[in-house]
Amino acid sequence: MDPLHTLPRLLDRVPAEVLVHSEPEPCPYIEGRTALMPLRLPIRRLQPAELDLRLQQGDRRHGALLYRPSCADCHACEAIRLDVAHFPLRPQHRRVLRRGDKALRVELGPPIADRDRIQLFERHKRVRGLESANARPITMLSYQRFLVDRLCGSFEMRYYLEDRLVGVAVTDKGETSLSAVYCYYDPDLARLSLGTYSILKQLELARRWGMRHLYLGLYIEANEHMAYKARFLPHDRLVRGEWHHFARPDAESPGATPTAPTTPTTPTTPTDAAPR
Repeated sequence: MDPLHTLPRLLDRVPAEVLVHSEPEPCPYIEGRTALMPLRLPIRRLQPAELDLRLQQGDRRHGALLYRPSCADCHACEAIRLDVAHFPLRPQHRRVLRRGDKALRVELGPPIADRDRIQLFERHKRVRGLESANARPITMLSYQRFLVDRLCGSFEMRYYLEDRLVGVAVTDKGETSLSAVYCYYDPDLARLSLGTYSILKQLELARRWGMRHLYLGLYIEANEHMAYKARFLPHDRLVRGEWHHFARPDAESPGATPTAPTTPTTPTTPTDAAPR
C-alpha cells in the first residue's frame, strides 16, 4: 500500500493535500526556540491561480511540499511581498542594477542540480554563516528535493560573470505573482550586491509579465539573514493572518525603519488579478 494513503488528508482546499509531517522541531530561524511547520503535499500539481492563493495565505514551498509556520506562541515569521506596479526604484537600486547589468549575463531556465550548483550553494552557505554547527554538506539528492522538485511552474534565474555561474535564484510563477524561493551566489562578489540585484531582477521580470506581487519569502526581525527584506519599502507583511501595508518613512535617512502598519490590505484573489 502507498504510505501516503495512511496519512491525514486536508480536504478543505483545492487541490486536497496530504499532511506528511506535523511535529515540533528546533526552530531553523531563531536559536533556542521550538517551531511547528507542518509539511503538506498537494495531491496534484498546482495551477497558477492555486499557487497565488497559497502565497496569499502565507505558504512557502520546499521542493514538492508546502509549509507555513504555525507556532502557537510565536508569530515572528511574517510573509512579505512587494506590490510590483507601485514599488519605486530608489537611486541605490538603480546603481545596483547598472553595476549588475554591466557585469553579468542573466538567463532563465528550468531548475537543475549539478556539481557547479552544489559547490556554489555550499560556499554561499558557509561564508555567509548560514549553516548550523552540525550541518552536513548538501548532497545532490537533497538539493534535488529542495530546489529542483516542484509542484508548480518554477524556473531559475542564472547569473553569469563571463562564463562562470555566480548566482542562482529559484523562482515560482503564479498567475498574478512571482515568488522568490531561494537565492544563493558567490560571496566574494560583494561589490555587485547579488542578493539585492536578484530581487530587483525578479521585480523587473514581474513587471514585464504584468504580475501583481513579488513574494520575498519570510521576514523575521530576530534573524539577520531574514530581516533585510524589510528594507524593500513599501511592502506588505502577513501579520497574524492579515496583510498590512508598511510605507516608507517620510524622511529618508540611513537605517530608516518602516512606519507602523496601516489597516489591512484588500485580499488578492485570482479573479481580480492583473493579466500575466
